Formats: sequence, structure tokens, C-alpha cells
Amino acid sequence: MGKYLIVSKVERLEEHLELAKQYGVAFELNDFFNPAVLEDETRQKQIIEKYLQAGLPEGSTMHGAFLDVVVFSQDPRVRAVAEYRMRQSMEIAVSLGVKGVVFHTNVNSMLSSREYDSNAIEKTAAYLKKLLTDYPAVDIYLENMFDATPDILAEISERLRGFPNYGVCFDYAHATIYGFPIATWVKQLAPYVHHIHINDNDLKRDLHLALGKGKIDWKQFFEYQDTYFRDCSVLIETTKPEDQRISLEYLKTGGIYGE
Repeated sequence: MGKYLIVSKVERLEEHLELAKQYGVAFELNDFFNPAVLEDETRQKQIIEKYLQAGLPEGSTMHGAFLDVVVFSQDPRVRAVAEYRMRQSMEIAVSLGVKGVVFHTNVNSMLSSREYDSNAIEKTAAYLKKLLTDYPAVDIYLENMFDATPDILAEISERLRGFPNYGVCFDYAHATIYGFPIATWVKQLAPYVHHIHINDNDLKRDLHLALGKGKIDWKQFFEYQDTYFRDCSVLIETTKPEDQRISLEYLKTGGIYGE
């Protein structure tokens, strides 16, 4: 079974470290997608130093910049900022020595058209090829967020499948809220998935609840995991340590965690 991870935030690092030690999980750092942190070099260095002093669990990852990051924008100035933020994320990842970085497709399903989709696929794949080449020791995981279907993410991934440091971050919770068959999501993305995000919700909104506190059918997820994703790392994407503990105990009680 792949490695499990929990979200870490520097403000509650001691609590996250305690959970990591108790349950044997790694971190996905959530400090560096914040634009305020990305604009403050002093703050960046302070956070990086605190993590390095504490010691990151093996297999840890980080979430890269994603807020308003549209690397396929038709506006060249917007595109330049998006490219800068993504490269900035990769440099921080190198400083921390993490295994990989998560980015979002950031496609807007309300704008979907043949031209929009084609532009998103081509420009995203082109820029990711540059990052994958320039940072061969760091994995890049591309996540579904606003994606109403897996089509665009699958098309981008097909263009990048030759890079050993590329993979899809399949956010299972995001996929459940758009009404598109979850079985199709799973089967279409399975060839590319290296990393997974899980949390619970009401099947309508992205609530980031602890596992078992919403309406997602976790038995079904674990069946998919066993069939398609056994070697993938899995992030329990809840921010509060108390919700992380609830989720880890849910997995442990269900006989999943620790297999």
C-alpha cells in the first residue's frame, strides 16, 4: 500500500509531528500556496528553516501555488505571473527536499469549449514539460479541482506520460461533487495517477471533512484503491490535527491503514 500523508501547517507543526510519529505518516506542506507567503521572502525562509530544523518525514510533499494561477491564460501578463509562481514553488520544493509538488489544472468548466479546452491542454502541457525537465528530481502532480470531467486532465497527462517525475494527483473528493460518474474518473485517470487526495463532503460542496463525517462511500473508494491505486501515495486532506486523527483512526478501525 502507498504512503499516507497528512497536511502540515507551520503554525501547528508540533501537533502534526506528533501524529506523523504516532501513525507513521508523511506531510504535504500547505504553507507555500499562500500568495502572502510567496511575496514575503523573509517569511518563506523562516518557514523553510523551521521545517528543516524539525525534520520532514520521509516521502513528504508540498502544495504549490494555485490561487489564480492560470498557466494557459490568453493574457500574457497573467500567464507570466502563473509561470513565475509555479517555478517559485519548485525552487521552494528543492530547498525543502520534498518528494513532489501538487499543482492544479485550474480549468473553468463554465468556459468549456473546443478552443478553450485545446488551449488549456496545449499550454499547460508545454509549461509543465519545462518544469519537469528543469527539476528532474522533484515529482510534479497535477490535480483536478474545478474540472467537471477527467477529460482535460487525461489529455494533458497523455502528453506528459513520458516523464518519470510526472503524475496525476487525483482528488477523489473533488471528483464526487460534479455529478460525473466516479467510475469513469477512476478508469480514465488510473494510468496516470501517482498521488491521491481524500477527505469527506456532502457530495455537493468541497468541505474537507474528516473521513466518515460526510457522505462519500469509502468502501467503494477502497475498492478502487485496491484495484487501481495500491502504490499511490494518499493525502488525508484535512487541515486540523484533530480531524487528521479522526481520519487516521477511521482508516485504522476499518482495517485499511497500516496494511
